[in-house]
Amino acid sequence: MSLTIEEILALPGLQGMSLRAGARNLQRNVRWSYVAENEGIAEWVMGGELVFVTGINHPRDEANLMRLVADGNASGIAGLVILTGGTFIQRIPDTVVALAEQCGLPLIEQPYLLKMVIVTHLIGTALVQMAQVKRSRHDILAQLLSGDYPSLATARQRAAHLQLPLDGPRHLVALRLSAVGTLFVNHAPEEAERVLQHTRQAVQDHLDIWNRGLHDALPVIVQGDLFILLLAERQAIRAELSILYQGLQAVTGDMPLFMGLATKVEDCANYRQALNEARQALEVAESLRPDTGLCDFSELGVLRLLQAIGDRSVIDRFVRQTLGRMIESRRKHPNSLIETLDALLQENGNALKTAQRLNVHRNTINQRIQRIEHHSGQSLDDPLFRMNASVALLVWRMTEAQRQDRT
Repeated sequence: MSLTIEEILALPGLQGMSLRAGARNLQRNVRWSYVAENEGIAEWVMGGELVFVTGINHPRDEANLMRLVADGNASGIAGLVILTGGTFIQRIPDTVVALAEQCGLPLIEQPYLLKMVIVTHLIGTALVQMAQVKRSRHDILAQLLSGDYPSLATARQRAAHLQLPLDGPRHLVALRLSAVGTLFVNHAPEEAERVLQHTRQAVQDHLDIWNRGLHDALPVIVQGDLFILLLAERQAIRAELSILYQGLQAVTGDMPLFMGLATKVEDCANYRQALNEARQALEVAESLRPDTGLCDFSELGVLRLLQAIGDRSVIDRFVRQTLGRMIESRRKHPNSLIETLDALLQENGNALKTAQRLNVHRNTINQRIQRIEHHSGQSLDDPLFRMNASVALLVWRMTEAQRQDRT
């Protein structure tokens, strides 16, 4: 586990520290502590720091503290600690508290009488201890993901000692920020690196917080440019990942992020295979750029063929030609024919099962079949049309049209 703001505030000996703002982000990870000695902090932090402000070496008036909050928020620090009392900072202005709350930046007040040497020692010791546990847990998972471990029995024994729940089926998801090359083309190297590291830290923090709320969660693994999730079996995995993706879009800014989902694995011995599947799905997602950001390995067969088409407009044109005439824009539900066609194909043309799947009357399905064949000029008995429609629907499910329909 990582050490969070909440865990730091709960450390024995730090009861005198009090949270003044940013309670909704107490799960932010703290990488290390940093005492700010300069007027500003933007040039001196890279994200994830718990920044301490004493006022000893630089005057800290209201305007300066407001700037520190703004700079800290923009730089992705974990939290800001302001020492009050004594002859330096007497109190934290209400405007500073309000700005920190607005930004969601954890703002902590520390009495000046609580010595910095004690605070930094307690936090540093806890960080080292937690880092050791985290390193061991990540080491086990990294070995299982690479397939390079002494024995499965040893890996399981270590996992049990470190309380890693390896038993049970898992879904592996690989995530990656895209367009990194474009970032360095459009910005100076220093600025591009700062944006990249800040965004990566924001993504990891978001994943860590999201992951902690799950049952039998394993740590988020960072392997090269990949973020790897190992999720306990869940029925609504794609719906949950869709919600996760929407949340991640708020922190990635102009850098797109994509996800690859592997088929379910029953045992930790198969994590390496799952990672390979997720990588393949991720490559297709980056190529086809689905609206949901996700590609499922189970759908990869046809999608890999589509990925080989260099001109995306060819795929879009094929979808429009196959399905476009079935979109009835003047009706209350313009995509009802496409949804019916999709259900029919999934039920192998069985109209009764299709009606049950869509929760409509059998006669309604028959009427929609007639409209489908009328608009498309094709017969559902034609195997070529069914094949083309299946491919077009696979792409359609990953496009803006589906998102607009859900909205």
